[in-house]
Amino acid sequence: MNLREKNTTTKTIYKDNIIDRLFIALFCRKMEKALGAKTNLKGYDGFVDLSQKIMKGRNPQQQQDLVAVILKSLVPSPVLYLTRTFVPANKWVCEANAWFAKVLFPWLVGICELREVEIETENNQKTIQNSGVHIKKCRYLENSGCVAMCINMCKLPTQKFFTESFGIPVTMTPNFEDFSCEMVFGQNPPPLNQEECSRQPCLQEICDTAVTSSTIKNLAPCPKIYREE
Repeated sequence: MNLREKNTTTKTIYKDNIIDRLFIALFCRKMEKALGAKTNLKGYDGFVDLSQKIMKGRNPQQQQDLVAVILKSLVPSPVLYLTRTFVPANKWVCEANAWFAKVLFPWLVGICELREVEIETENNQKTIQNSGVHIKKCRYLENSGCVAMCINMCKLPTQKFFTESFGIPVTMTPNFEDFSCEMVFGQNPPPLNQEECSRQPCLQEICDTAVTSSTIKNLAPCPKIYREE
C-alpha cells in the first residue's frame, strides 16, 4: 500500500466533545434553513449529508452562492461591516485569524497547526509571518470523498467570504494526495484556473460518483469542479 492509499483509505476516528457537537449542530441548523430541507443523520454525518443535498440540482456557482448565504448567517452583518471597514489586514490581524482558525476549526477540518509563511504584498514585496494553518488531514474531504465538494463548497466560498466579507484575504491549497490543506491568511487567492486543484481528477478510491471510464481515468479533472468563465 503506497502513501496515498494509506492516507485516503484509513478512516480517521473522531471523538467530538460537547463544544464540537454544538458547532456541528449550529452549522447544520443554518444549512437546513438555507436549504429548506433537513437531514435524518446525526452529528458530522448530518453535516456532510446536508452538503451533498446542496450539491444536488445546483451548478457550482449556485452551490457557492448558497454556502455564502450560510457563512454570512453565522456572523452578524454589523460585525462583518466593522471588520471589513476598520480592521486592516496587517500581519497581526492575519496571525490572529490563523490562531483562531487553529483553535475553532478542528471539529470541521481536523487537527491544525500554525506555520510560518511568506506573503507577497500588493507592492510585490515579501514578508514572513505566522499566518499559515496546516490542516493535517481534512475531515470534510475525507468524509465527503469528493473533489468538487472540497473546491466548490469549502475552498472557494471560504476564500471569498474572508477576502470580501471580512476584508482579510486567505488562500486555501488542498492536497488530494494526503488530504492535507494549507490556509494562508494575508495571501490573496489566485484564479482557480491557475491552480493545480482545478485539474484534479476524481478520487477513484473513495468517491461514489467518480468518473471511471478507462479512457479518461486519472486524466480528466473531476467534471463537477467549478469552471471559471
